[in-house]
Amino acid sequence: MAVLAWVRRHLLAFVAIVVLLYLLIPNVVVAVFSFNDPVGKFNYNWSRFSTDAWTNPCGSPGICESLGLSLRIGLTASVIATILGTMVALALGRYRFKGRSATNLLIFVPMATPEVVMGSSLLTLFLMLGVPQGGRAILIAHIMFCLSFVVVAVKARVSTLDPQLEEAAADLGASATQTFLRVTLPLAAPGIAAGGLLAFSLSFDDYIITNFNASPSSITFPMFVWGASQRGVPVQVNVIGTVMLFLALAIVVAAQLLGARRRKGA
Repeated sequence: MAVLAWVRRHLLAFVAIVVLLYLLIPNVVVAVFSFNDPVGKFNYNWSRFSTDAWTNPCGSPGICESLGLSLRIGLTASVIATILGTMVALALGRYRFKGRSATNLLIFVPMATPEVVMGSSLLTLFLMLGVPQGGRAILIAHIMFCLSFVVVAVKARVSTLDPQLEEAAADLGASATQTFLRVTLPLAAPGIAAGGLLAFSLSFDDYIITNFNASPSSITFPMFVWGASQRGVPVQVNVIGTVMLFLALAIVVAAQLLGARRRKGA
């Protein structure tokens, strides 16, 4: 009976650990095979340990150019989408206006639309407007589909804010601008940061919409990986994937430590 009671108490934690390990298995495989020296074109079977790919991450032609393009588009799209999405989320979360319900519904349309449909629709729109395929078309497309995710993330944070804090700031003589900068914006910052990181990951990872609107001179990293998979994925892809994984983990850990320090200080 004692064993069954212990299992019941720790069952949820055990299941959570198992699910987490299951989710991390692909990342672990990618990291391990970044140190492989494959025989042939395909990095699917372990041959021998090597750090050649880590010492020369740009060894595969075009990989660093595609990575740089993805980073530029991802950063630009996430910044613009975060700014626009934050303004929309504040308007939807704090104000009542005609058409608010319809706006909320429209926000979810890009999230529910299949990427194939959105990519082909954006391609048609760009052709009608005379926007050439390439980096600019990809950037506009990424901003459009990242915007909804930012709005949802920031709105979820804004809806939990206590309006009495802003009223207290106004009672103490703060102007509307001061109240926003010193009260509203710091409180909404976690949701804004989450929305920005989500927008960057979606933009950096996107292939389908990007493929519809790309030109031969605007090959992003996901498109490079897809093309390379037809003839053999280079080990450098595993290296870049591992670096991106550890950067993401570092950001999450830093955010958790910062939040814990703030809670401790409070």
